[in-house]
Amino acid sequence: MVGVEIDMVITDSLQALKLYEKIFDLQRVEVTNFPQGENEVIFTLYGVRFHMLDENPNFGLKAPNLEEPKSIWFNIIVPDIKETFSKAVSAGCTELQPLTELPDYGVSNAMFIDAFGYQWMLHQVHKEVSVEERTRLWEEKRDK
Repeated sequence: MVGVEIDMVITDSLQALKLYEKIFDLQRVEVTNFPQGENEVIFTLYGVRFHMLDENPNFGLKAPNLEEPKSIWFNIIVPDIKETFSKAVSAGCTELQPLTELPDYGVSNAMFIDAFGYQWMLHQVHKEVSVEERTRLWEEKRDK
């Protein structure tokens, strides 16, 4: 078996799974049902494998929190950003960046932080814009 897996330490993997299922159309792969601190959850989201482990200081597993989020975020390209962002906010996530339309770049994006201290950026691609065109647009705006 080969591939890539994103591993996350979460205060409570089972509660995080419930939250993420409210927001995304994910597929469960493995879910344990042990006491908190011993659980792990594996799911796939748009073909990417995520592996969550409960926070457990005995094993050196420390989760981020809302006061000290880590400088990493998950960038998820979704089919309907308004619906997905609404689900996140309705599920109790905190908006970091409102839904922002970037028509010249062909995308919309938004960011939120979940109750477990992880940041998520949502993107919806409305049209393909080449890297050359995006570079030209950026340079024009930067030079103004």
